[in-house]
Amino acid sequence: MKERTKFAVTGALAGAANGFFGAGGGLFLVPLLVSWCNMEQRKAFATSVAVILPLSAVSAAIYWIKGGLDLTAAWPYLLGGALGGVIAGRIFQKVSMVWLRRVFGLLILYGGIRAVLLL
Repeated sequence: MKERTKFAVTGALAGAANGFFGAGGGLFLVPLLVSWCNMEQRKAFATSVAVILPLSAVSAAIYWIKGGLDLTAAWPYLLGGALGGVIAGRIFQKVSMVWLRRVFGLLILYGGIRAVLLL
């Protein structure tokens, strides 16, 4: 399969996750960019962040058009998320890949356990 096709399929999976769940596209992107698209892991994390912004903007716009987005309620999370993103972006290069993988894995595991137990 051509590399561009792999990137497009990977992006489509991330977009679908964002559309269905309101987030989570990065959970598809990072593992697929590393294993299927042969991207270095640190670059995959950074690429995932860059890709999620427009995917989230598209998903948010659709939710807003359909009346499912409360912008007033979203502002505090947006501001807190932006602050967290700036802080994490500054320390990203200082954290070892071992710890980044561990934290990423724990977040996936935590989300999966919550999803199963809260149903």
